[in-house]
Order: sequence, then C-alpha cells, then structure tokens
Amino acid sequence: ITASAWNLIDSLELKRMTDSIAHRGPDDEGFYINNNIGLGFRRLSIIDLKGGHQPLSNREQSIWITFNGEIYNYLDLKRELIELGYQFKSTTDTEVIIYGYQEFGADFFGKMNGMFAFCLFDKRKSEFILVRDRLGQKPLHYYFSKKKFAFSVFSGKQNPL
Repeated sequence: ITASAWNLIDSLELKRMTDSIAHRGPDDEGFYINNNIGLGFRRLSIIDLKGGHQPLSNREQSIWITFNGEIYNYLDLKRELIELGYQFKSTTDTEVIIYGYQEFGADFFGKMNGMFAFCLFDKRKSEFILVRDRLGQKPLHYYFSKKKFAFSVFSGKQNPL
C-alpha cells in the first residue's frame, strides 16, 4: 500500500512503487488517483477474492481506504452496522472499516481488534487518517516533506518509499 499527496500524482511513479512489492501481493493491484491524491495497492487475496479489490470506497466514493491486516471482530462490527441500515457489497473486513468510520468517525477504530495498518482518505474533509493496531504488528512507514507525503504499510528490504 502506498500513497502520495500534495503534488499532482505521477501515476507511473505510483505504479513503480506498488510494483516494487508485487511479490508480496501478487493477486491484485488497484489505484485511486484524484489530482494530488494517489493510493496504490497490491493484494494477497485471503478473504473475498472478488469483492476485496482495493483501494475500496463507500458507495458515494467520498471515503477511500487501503488496508493491510485482519480485523478479528469484523463480523460483530458488521452486524452492528447492518442493524443501523448499512448494506455491504463484499464480505471483507475492509468495507466494515469504511462504514464504521462513516457512522462513528475515528472513534470506530477503538472498537477494532486485530492486526492492521491502513490509510483512510476522507474526500469530504480532504483528510488522510493513518491507523495502526495497538501493538504495532503491521508496519506503517511514512515520508513527509514540503512537497510530498507518502506512506507504506509494507515492511521488508524493498520498502516502496
């Protein structure tokens, strides 16, 4: 998972970043590019092989996420959101995060049990939120300068940053 912000996104640079970790996510790749925002993703498919394509958004495409990890209690959280009227198009834990954030804001992240790192982009607020599990089991690296913000939730010798 990689992202960059501030300057107009160079889609080839974003693709090179994700290609550098293709061996860690050989099953799928995806991109979201909107002016100065770019999210790239490589996936090792485990849950919902067809519906788990990322970056993933809500129906209105106002909240986007790239996610690495596993939410152990996502089925309980999903049931709570269904009772509130949310409908899901996939069986992934990733989609639960999007609608949980939509309903409860960042407070929702405290309800999540698991090992994870992710970036959520709230287009309505023009805001990135980087989240990591309490124990830091999934890595979260970032680069910040006057011209660029980039992050990765991949660890290894070939970090895409």
